[in-house]
Amino acid sequence: MNIKQHTIKKSVTLSGVGLHTGVESNMTFLPAKPDHGIKFQRTDLEGQPVVDADVDNVVDLSRGTTIEQSGARINTVEHTLAALTGLEIDNVLIQLDGPEPPIMDGSSKQFVEILKEAGTEEQNALRDFFEVQDGIFYRDASRDVEIAALPLDDYRLTVMIDYNSPVLGSQHASLNDIKQFEKEIASCRTFCFLHELEMLHKNNLIKGGDLNNAIVVVDRVVEDHELANIATLFNKPKVEVKKEGILNNVELRYKNEPARHKLLDVIGDLALAGRPIKAQILAARPGHAANVAFAKKLKKAMERSSRHNVPKYNPNLPPVLDINQIINILPHRYPFLLIDKIIHLDDESVSGVKNVTLNENFFQGHFPGNPVMPGVLQVEAMTQIGGILVLNTVPDPENYWTYFLGIENFRFRKMVLPGDTMVIKCDLLAPIKRGIAKMAGRAYVGNSLVCEGTMMASIVRKDA
Repeated sequence: MNIKQHTIKKSVTLSGVGLHTGVESNMTFLPAKPDHGIKFQRTDLEGQPVVDADVDNVVDLSRGTTIEQSGARINTVEHTLAALTGLEIDNVLIQLDGPEPPIMDGSSKQFVEILKEAGTEEQNALRDFFEVQDGIFYRDASRDVEIAALPLDDYRLTVMIDYNSPVLGSQHASLNDIKQFEKEIASCRTFCFLHELEMLHKNNLIKGGDLNNAIVVVDRVVEDHELANIATLFNKPKVEVKKEGILNNVELRYKNEPARHKLLDVIGDLALAGRPIKAQILAARPGHAANVAFAKKLKKAMERSSRHNVPKYNPNLPPVLDINQIINILPHRYPFLLIDKIIHLDDESVSGVKNVTLNENFFQGHFPGNPVMPGVLQVEAMTQIGGILVLNTVPDPENYWTYFLGIENFRFRKMVLPGDTMVIKCDLLAPIKRGIAKMAGRAYVGNSLVCEGTMMASIVRKDA
């Protein structure tokens, strides 16, 4: 799995008709900055409102997942989200001039192809994985649906479907490596049963449906006049049924293509939880309603895990900036360079690490025999990390000085001792204006807050 966030290198567009609305639309994928996430934008509506790909925005689950925000609705988002998740693309803006992404062939294949044409670009920020620590479970007894997320340092999914049908009985599908999504899952098409077609049509669904963008399973004997009606419904000269029960002689791409498509839907729907997931997902007889209900449970678990907003530091992951890159940005040198690595950096926040050892020069004179890191140097470490954030706003940081203008409301909550690893986070409180930045800083050792306060800084060109 990718460690750093990714976006696309260039804008790309595809066009087609929406499955349920039947409306022709153009869909354009655009690059986005780190931590932007996946957002849709209705360019055909006044004000061009943006809709976050967020499970809390789900408003309809009629044969697909529909989201709505600020009066703008996006129908059937799951195939698009599955493609983005499968390619591990974190940040993108999707502009639509209609209410629904094109259905294409009923799979994620064309979305994957157009996104690969755009190319992906690694960004200067780590992915914010949600790692399941304890099992998370969902059950709907009325529909005999069960979904579970179990601890795993990876993202794997297994899906079982069972329609009690002589044609489409019990099937399983698994994805053991998300990088195999394109090869194993992306091309698997949506499906429905023959008896559902008229019901869907009467309920103003599948207006853009075609026998080329869905698999229609025939699980009973069909009279000739019924086939004639279906042909009329889909504006086809003739409709046939193969012996194995697939309408219009559509060839399956895999024997278990329906189960694989259900796995695709699970990936797309769970993307609405908002963060990349590390877990083993097991789903028995899933559907959009269950997927979304489970995504809501995942999001609540994510919120609980980050309630204290403690930045996560995993020493096994490469830093965003190592010490050599930090030296190229900051003018500080020994013995006054007080940070070791940057683990997160975007336009509004930065997180970095200070490893405290008894070898620090200041311990020789500060409380000999009882070494405690001076509070003023904790502040200095925080200001240096804040300096990285401020200098990140200019293309040539080596040509600027950062001067701190003031500190406010600093509190020291706990002593910092040799052997501690301080993880420090700084957030911009407002956009930088006239070279002046105001930031809130917090420093942690483990889950314990050790100090916090507000800082103001000025950024000045060296040749000014």
